[in-house]
Amino acid sequence: MSKTIRIGTRDSELALWQAKLVQKLLEDLGHKTTLAPVKATGDIVLDKPLYELGITGIFTRTLDIAMLNNDIDIAVHSLKDVPTVLPKGIVQAAVIKRGNVNDTLVFKDNEEFLGSRDAVIATGSLRRRAQWLNRFPTHTMADLRGNVNLRLQKLENNEDWNGAIFAAAGIGRIEIRPEEAINLDWMVPAPAQGAIMITALNEDEETKTILAELNHEETEICTTIERDFLNKLEGGCTAPIGALAYIKDEEVNFKGILLSEDGSKKIEVTRVQKLGEHHDMAQFCADYVIERGGKRLMDAIKYSHKETNVVSTKSLTEDQRSLFHEKVTPKSTDFIKINLNRIHPRFLKNEIENVVITSKNAVESLITNYSAVELQFKNIYCVGRRTKRLVENRIGKVVHSEKNAKKLAEYLVEFMEGNKVTYFCSDLRLDDLPNILEENNIKVNEIEAYQTKFDALKVDKTVESVMFYSPSTVQSYLKQNDSEAIAFCIGETTANEARKTFKDVRVAKVPTVESVIELINEHYI
Repeated sequence: MSKTIRIGTRDSELALWQAKLVQKLLEDLGHKTTLAPVKATGDIVLDKPLYELGITGIFTRTLDIAMLNNDIDIAVHSLKDVPTVLPKGIVQAAVIKRGNVNDTLVFKDNEEFLGSRDAVIATGSLRRRAQWLNRFPTHTMADLRGNVNLRLQKLENNEDWNGAIFAAAGIGRIEIRPEEAINLDWMVPAPAQGAIMITALNEDEETKTILAELNHEETEICTTIERDFLNKLEGGCTAPIGALAYIKDEEVNFKGILLSEDGSKKIEVTRVQKLGEHHDMAQFCADYVIERGGKRLMDAIKYSHKETNVVSTKSLTEDQRSLFHEKVTPKSTDFIKINLNRIHPRFLKNEIENVVITSKNAVESLITNYSAVELQFKNIYCVGRRTKRLVENRIGKVVHSEKNAKKLAEYLVEFMEGNKVTYFCSDLRLDDLPNILEENNIKVNEIEAYQTKFDALKVDKTVESVMFYSPSTVQSYLKQNDSEAIAFCIGETTANEARKTFKDVRVAKVPTVESVIELINEHYI
């Protein structure tokens, strides 16, 4: 290569050591190089724990920008600090042979505090914090930020601290590991800990070809599995996730761990597969963790450091929560509690000609009380696509459905045969449908299929928006809260109830939870 390869690096002692290692490897291959140190955000902001900064790639972003601006040709990173998804146009070009993967406890005086109920351990890593508290739940954790040298100095100066946790590779590479230090073999390291990664522009084929000569295949295989595991758990480099893969006797061995922030909950997974048959290992292990409550732990951590700005008056599924924009910090709970009633057999002695069902709760009550064979309905009319789908799956064919009860009533007045309907409803049903029918000489036999109980919570002052799914959720919310927030509603019937008190009411394009979430995202983007 005729040109000089510009090596981008952070300007800490450890980062420069790693960059100089790459520089030497390249110059040994006959290439000209120069170092281009820059200061990264992660080195500047030292007054908050890393996980509270709320961004991944804090130690790589500056170098990414420099590379995309063509100010540098390659960048050298501690692979554990690199987000699992690289910016568009940047690729992993090489991984250097891995160093010591362990975490190390540096302590003062002696190790007697490990058997004590009270001790203070410093770390800025949420993963280390959680694993330490899982093992020593009565100990106190102190925040520790800065480069390796600064952290060691802080440990020395703080009389209240018994010890601090470091990456063994970091303090070993720059030869500042104190004698008073022990490797924590029981602590699962961060994914790719101890490995050095080199990135380059995807379009720079010449540089990528050169860097391929530096790549250590075994390290690449193991760190790729670890980082894939992290990615599939949707965890950033600050999440309490540990992962370690190693190759022995032509087998890939893997251990992964996910913990709650306070260490009280822990999910572990181990797996061994033959080398060459390991490509689904990360997916299998991530699925194992997720199936055992991992998604709930990740969500709890994801939202624990953000103020809630959106409240859903209905519990959301994990898939629905994943649809929110990153600027939205949602909280969800059921503001309405449903009790299904016993429906007396006398109501179903004979085939009912016309049945009206306006909610899935009424369907649930019917199928809880009786089998589909016992529910002999000639004509079924309902409100909502999901209610219709449930009726047709569990009871029978729906003759006609509408978006809301008022429109259904108007349809029945014009097209229904006969002058009687049986209406399976709630104790808090709206008046529109029965009133319209009775005004048009259609007799309504109301059967209370379920009871609706208001069960609202008092929301935080930070809440700016509320998601409503029925008039009763609006009514329940107002029992405990004012109407200053924006009301995002699933349909017009719900919106009409909200308009009685809320100044800003917005209605989803289609009556689905996902559509309400889309409306929320449009507001916050």
